[in-house]
Amino acid sequence: MNDAVKEDIRDRAIDAGAVRCGFAACGPVSAAARRLYDDWIAAGRQGSMEYCGRYAEQRADPRLLLDGAQTVISCAFAYGYRGHDGCIVSEYARGLDYHTVLRRRLEDIGRYIEDTYGGQTRALVDTAPMRERYWAVEAGLGYVGVNNQLIIPGIGSRVFLGELLWTGRVEPDEACSAKCRGCMACVRACPGHALDGEGGCDARRCLSYLTIECRDALPPDISLGQGCYGCDVCLRVCPEGNIYPGGALPEFAPRPEVTSLTAEQLQSMGSGAYKRLVAGSAMRRVPLPRLRYLASLLAASTAPD
Repeated sequence: MNDAVKEDIRDRAIDAGAVRCGFAACGPVSAAARRLYDDWIAAGRQGSMEYCGRYAEQRADPRLLLDGAQTVISCAFAYGYRGHDGCIVSEYARGLDYHTVLRRRLEDIGRYIEDTYGGQTRALVDTAPMRERYWAVEAGLGYVGVNNQLIIPGIGSRVFLGELLWTGRVEPDEACSAKCRGCMACVRACPGHALDGEGGCDARRCLSYLTIECRDALPPDISLGQGCYGCDVCLRVCPEGNIYPGGALPEFAPRPEVTSLTAEQLQSMGSGAYKRLVAGSAMRRVPLPRLRYLASLLAASTAPD
């Protein structure tokens, strides 16, 4: 298929709210990328996220996720909204759940592709064993920094990634050749010292993992800082990634009930209020007892002496 087809699909993705869209030839990930991930799992740095070790073959070759797939279409959608610096919830979770929002938009793009150019598509939004950042780099969107975040030049890191696998074929874009400048601001600022300075992250020391995925007590040497759901420190200190590019989807606008939330409110929150708070939100990932526990730690750490 010619470049006009590719540019038509890219325009369709931008019209659907993406800030970047790129194309890569679907096939096995590189041996180096697979080895890096396998070593991370073998070292136990995924913590209790057992799902990270499942479906290794599919993760290494997305053609196993859609029979006959020839193309990976990688899309980035912005979520950053300025302000609310005192919010105790990570920026990505202040609006509606990105899984639902992006799946609907990607499936619309997929139907357009199938109706117009034929073949089959499958939309993926962080719900299948797909190396999202790897494919974003291969599709030319950006590069992965020392902080393990995808950094899109001129756009930053405040983006969600989603993919369309397609059985059709177009000429792939050039992979992104840009590299992290290696200033190590993220390594120095990380509250749990989770970053190794070479692009690796030990989830067991990362506040995003500890507050969202983990159900154990926090390590005694790690403080929550200013929040109790997720962590944005390595993003905010990055000179290349800390950008609010505009174009954030309206569904990701911060909800007032989240931006005004306090640790004290969480500590005393009942089940009804909790259900209203997390309805349609990625915050559903963390059960109320865990949020109360984290809120108690945050309240204790910020209480006046």
